[in-house]
Amino acid sequence: MEKNLLLNGNIQKSYFMLTIPNVLSMVITLVYNLADTYFIAAVGNTDLVAGVSLCAPVLTVQMAFGNVFAQGGCSLVSRLLGAEKKEDIKRVSSHCIYTGYLLGLLLGIFFLLTGQMLLPILGADGDTIGFAGQYFYWIAAGSPFVTASYVYTNLFRSEGLSKEAMLGTGVGAVVNIILDPIFISGLGMGARGAAVATVIGYIVSDLYCTVVLLKKSRLLSLDPRYFRIPGTYAKQILGIGIPAAIMNIVQSLSVVFLNQFLLPYGNVEIAAMGIAMKTVSIVNLVLIGLAYGGQPLYGYFFGAGDRENLKKLTRFNLRVSGGTAIVMSAAVFAAAEPLIRFFMEDTAIVQSGSLMLRLQVVTMTFAGITLLLTLIFQSAGQIGISFVLSLGRQGFLFLIVLVVASRMFGYYGVLASQAVADVISMALAGVLFYRSIYRNWK
Repeated sequence: MEKNLLLNGNIQKSYFMLTIPNVLSMVITLVYNLADTYFIAAVGNTDLVAGVSLCAPVLTVQMAFGNVFAQGGCSLVSRLLGAEKKEDIKRVSSHCIYTGYLLGLLLGIFFLLTGQMLLPILGADGDTIGFAGQYFYWIAAGSPFVTASYVYTNLFRSEGLSKEAMLGTGVGAVVNIILDPIFISGLGMGARGAAVATVIGYIVSDLYCTVVLLKKSRLLSLDPRYFRIPGTYAKQILGIGIPAAIMNIVQSLSVVFLNQFLLPYGNVEIAAMGIAMKTVSIVNLVLIGLAYGGQPLYGYFFGAGDRENLKKLTRFNLRVSGGTAIVMSAAVFAAAEPLIRFFMEDTAIVQSGSLMLRLQVVTMTFAGITLLLTLIFQSAGQIGISFVLSLGRQGFLFLIVLVVASRMFGYYGVLASQAVADVISMALAGVLFYRSIYRNWK
């Protein structure tokens, strides 16, 4: 990241120069995620939609493994840049990229060996297990390319190459969108075709990022001779990356538990929830882009010990993220029915999915603030608190609320559990942020 970009006195300009490409990258990721759902739903088979929806946690776990060295590496590289330790950045980046591929390989092997056991745990039954298996095994085989993709794009952002990170995601999305209808319907591959198109998209994305890194980056490295890093750096990467990964894994587990609680109500409800959760990601991914787009700034300012700019950035980011969340949530809430109908015309799915979507999106403003505060703790290197918050919103708080609400209110308690967890999580994050960081800035 160019130093004058950060020290020109205009925090707002610096923030938008970093976040706009990142938000666009998140929008591209959204298209990436929705493409499979749209083209699969077009087949008109509810069991097929449900089967693929059940595999959503697999992609989230792949993201989690990638984020160990993606977010952990991004946070450390940003702080090293603030401390002007450019040689160390080469070592950290090389280590993170190669380890990302290795972790993905090990994860893929695990999935392929345990698939028959995992599919029922994910919620597959006699009607959906065939479709789920077709999607699962091909996505599992592509694990190294999925995990490495997150490492590349996060490291690009840490150097200020947000546009290149966006394009890296974009080329994969375009390939996926082109191949989806060809494989799913044209070649009659169904769920298998959707998975193959997704994996090929990630492979193309990784190839693009490799070329960009070798030709354009001045700080990042793919030289294997830089692979070894000091133990202190490994500890910092893992200290930030593992809580971030746990947040993703816990998110996967929350989906698994949610599907298990919905299973008694039928596969229509699972299919409807799958569509609703993909749709609510419209808001969620934009908020992620706004929060994490500013991570290089946070890491740089923490590394430089610049408290005044940290305060300015946080106040501005809260206004932007909060305002965006309110506007987008209101729009999705109002348009819930046509958004669900866009994917499937089935009356039962539209009715259930509309209610699910409204209950998912109504508290996204709280979720966005929690996400931003968690990001600040990660950027500050405060491992313990970021770990607790990573386990909060879709972890232990969600599971507690899910169990209690389902027993007290049945079906509607299950649907409202995430909204309640969002409110509690934001309250917890706010208290921890004030006590641990904000009052020290005064």
